[in-house]
Amino acid sequence: MNKSIIRYVLGHILIIEGALMLLPCLVALFYQERNGIYFLIVAALCEVIGFLMSRKKPKSYLIYTKEGCVTTALSWILLSMFGAIPFVLTGEIPSYTDALFETISGFTTTGASILSDVESLSHCSIFWRSFTHWIGGMGVLVFLLAIVPLSGGSNINLMKAESPGPTVGKLVPKVRYTARILYIIYFSLTLIQIALLLFGGMNLFDSVTISFGTAGTGGFSIKNDGMANYSLYIKWVVTIFMTLFGVSFNAYYILLFSRDKKAFLIDEVKWYFIIILTATAIITIRIIGISKSFGTALTDSAFQVSSIITTTGFSTTDFDLWDETSKAILVLLMFIGACSGSTGGGIKVSRFVVTIKTIFKEITSFIHPRCVKKIKMDGKPVEHETIRSINVYFITFIMLFVISTLLVSLEGHGFITTFTSVTTCINNIGPGLGKTGPTCNFGFLSPLTKYVLMFDMLAGRLELFPLLLLFHPALIKDFFTRGKH
Repeated sequence: MNKSIIRYVLGHILIIEGALMLLPCLVALFYQERNGIYFLIVAALCEVIGFLMSRKKPKSYLIYTKEGCVTTALSWILLSMFGAIPFVLTGEIPSYTDALFETISGFTTTGASILSDVESLSHCSIFWRSFTHWIGGMGVLVFLLAIVPLSGGSNINLMKAESPGPTVGKLVPKVRYTARILYIIYFSLTLIQIALLLFGGMNLFDSVTISFGTAGTGGFSIKNDGMANYSLYIKWVVTIFMTLFGVSFNAYYILLFSRDKKAFLIDEVKWYFIIILTATAIITIRIIGISKSFGTALTDSAFQVSSIITTTGFSTTDFDLWDETSKAILVLLMFIGACSGSTGGGIKVSRFVVTIKTIFKEITSFIHPRCVKKIKMDGKPVEHETIRSINVYFITFIMLFVISTLLVSLEGHGFITTFTSVTTCINNIGPGLGKTGPTCNFGFLSPLTKYVLMFDMLAGRLELFPLLLLFHPALIKDFFTRGKH
């Protein structure tokens, strides 16, 4: 294993985190808050440690799949560990376990919170909390690839390990330029949303932090009542942008650079919008009685469907009070998730589309045994290796989900709370049902349960295998064995 490149990349990750942590310092300076000094201290700590780790350049810059997965998993753990320290130093989240839970939830764009009074936080802490969503949305390693020149053609393994979806490809021949294009699109959409929110009368601080949560599909609210008291215009702007950030960024690239108007007719994107429209229509009809008007029902339905399928987790209403059919639809959407190559979490629409097509192919083979039929996406045959990886992903997901559910159930908070807590964390959504519903939080859970859910959040964001690879006996042995690198 090329341990030197892992150390080198981790050092740069800390340097980047230290630099990004200067932004909440500026916010503290603007609002004249003393808590900014703690962010400055941790930023300096990150810079020093990062410099020491990356000072010695590796002899080889080759990054194979193994190194890519290990580097990615350790990067996200390291980011979260250092990102949690300011919350503890300020005293706003005294427990490091709770601070780590909040930070991992932020970076993984989950949005599950242990806080009962968000508005009591200082502006700099609220900003950092929301900013972690934006950082984690596109991925910090993608950002690293965009700004740090790593030589060698194997850097795609870093992007593959961090980017969501069954397959990851380069938009252009060089990985560095692909990363830059992704961040240009990401940054541009975020700025457009901020501008539209400002136009709707929202102040700059709220516009920026809400846009961070929307862009990263994270969902940390900056108000105790979530998005409930914002205007109809604000709710629809957020609804539209949650949906847009759940679309594959490949579609935006095709639309912007290839001028192909069929970009949003890609199979996965098409089914993504069909699912959203269908779920919204059904729930709207079901909750008209509760909402007392069609307009309110449509707004709440569209908002929550977009929020859940994109795994953002914002809420305008307590959907735990909705009828069983509506709640069942939302739980199903938690598993489906957004498109591959978006900032959204979940299993991903493409995996479900391929799996359903595989089932139909198997059923057809019973009727026509000699029929040779290829599974296609966008008119192109799906490689057998892709189908195999999707099947393995589903099996691994189910196993991890079952084990996590059993561990969380030991607390005895009831099946609904237990099931949806694991569901919402492993799919990076935020609010669940029951005691972890949209008007509740995760603060009452035991430290053991919180660590289980933290593991689930990281595993879900990293598509399971990069994190699970850290526990493979052969890799542990390799990592602690003195090698040529």
